[in-house]
Amino acid sequence: MSNSNFTRRGLIRSGAVAGAAGIALPTYLRADAHAGYLNAPQGDTVTLGFNVPQSGPYADEGADELRAYELAVEHLNGGGDGGMLNTFTSKALQGNGILGKKVEYVTGDTQTKSDAARASAKSMIEKDGAVMITGGSSSGVAVAVQALCQEAGVIFMAGLTHSNDTTGKDKRANGFRHFFNSYMSGAALAPVLSNAYGNDRNAYHLTADYNWGYTTEEAVRSSTEALGWNTVNAVKTPLTATDFSAYITPVLQSDADVLVLNHYGGNMVNSLTNAVQFGLRDRMVNGKQFEIIVPLYSRLMAKGAGANVKGIFGSTNWHWSLQDPGSKAFVQSFGTKYGFPPSQAAHTCYVQALLYADACERAGTFNPCGVVEALEGFEFDGMGNGPTLYRAEDHQCFKDVLVVKGKENPTSEFDLLEIVEVTPVDQVTYAPDHPQFAGGSLGTCNPGA
Repeated sequence: MSNSNFTRRGLIRSGAVAGAAGIALPTYLRADAHAGYLNAPQGDTVTLGFNVPQSGPYADEGADELRAYELAVEHLNGGGDGGMLNTFTSKALQGNGILGKKVEYVTGDTQTKSDAARASAKSMIEKDGAVMITGGSSSGVAVAVQALCQEAGVIFMAGLTHSNDTTGKDKRANGFRHFFNSYMSGAALAPVLSNAYGNDRNAYHLTADYNWGYTTEEAVRSSTEALGWNTVNAVKTPLTATDFSAYITPVLQSDADVLVLNHYGGNMVNSLTNAVQFGLRDRMVNGKQFEIIVPLYSRLMAKGAGANVKGIFGSTNWHWSLQDPGSKAFVQSFGTKYGFPPSQAAHTCYVQALLYADACERAGTFNPCGVVEALEGFEFDGMGNGPTLYRAEDHQCFKDVLVVKGKENPTSEFDLLEIVEVTPVDQVTYAPDHPQFAGGSLGTCNPGA
């Protein structure tokens, strides 16, 4: 993704070369291409639907997502300091709403349950006229809502969803994911774990019993086993669990010297707390110090787990300590508004809102099919993760991935994770037909008309 590619795409997508002889306009730049579609905005406003977990085990992430969406709306409508509108390489957004219409929004509570999430999304589409749905902090929710949006004929801009399935077997033409995925975590983590702990390790996995847990376990297992690790056991745990003591005891009775917690949010906080209470971090097994790994980290989880996260490796999509212009602009805006730094959940949701709005501007329409064409193959920068590609084949963003670990000497309640490696995008890129993403088809865009 060279600068020349960015420039070339920017020229074509902005229409700067539209008048050049012999150059055909992309479909989304033709006014006649997108006539009828569901929930076409009437009047001078457009409504977006923010569907986040306001209750349930991922409620902390949901609260931060909603803060980010409200900030994005403020910036899109010309308020505040503009945030990432100032650093985004696409300059289509002018702070005058989307296509000149003021952005309004409605919210729903996914409850971290697929049925509840579908119901709230359906209500926002049918009753509130939402032209786009975004949000969620569970891959089970993301897959369910993405399928609903495909059926209904609106765009779904996924929030925090890490399962391979979201852009793998369950991908949809109307759905897009900015967040990284399980495969990328495994690919980024394995070399770091090998360097830190060696290649002769026995791992025991505790895995959240839904699609995110399954694909994360598969990704970490395959990447570590390729380096010589042995998987002793893998046990599924209910998403509703709050006490993991019964799952920790068998770990003590095994010959495992590593525990991998394929848990997120409150689940991870509780399982890690139980593991430390049972003395796992103080154990020596097979002549080695026992270690714990958390494949998917967040600042909110680190805060909940407190001192227990010190020295524990994991991966993350983004972190507020990054010093690139986009990250600094977002942290400044978010911190000014709310008084504390944003989480990775907040970051990916803010970015998704801006990417949707930008695609509408570049397409010249709210029609989902125009938005799909504008996002497929779109390359951009200035949003906090370095040069990024929205791959056309699966609607997955490809960008650098962060490996982090809990800080030994944090300076504040927010300074809990340190970045130990920025894994380059090439190391986490895979073919669209990779076995971990097998099955499924994007299908075709549905405008819902």
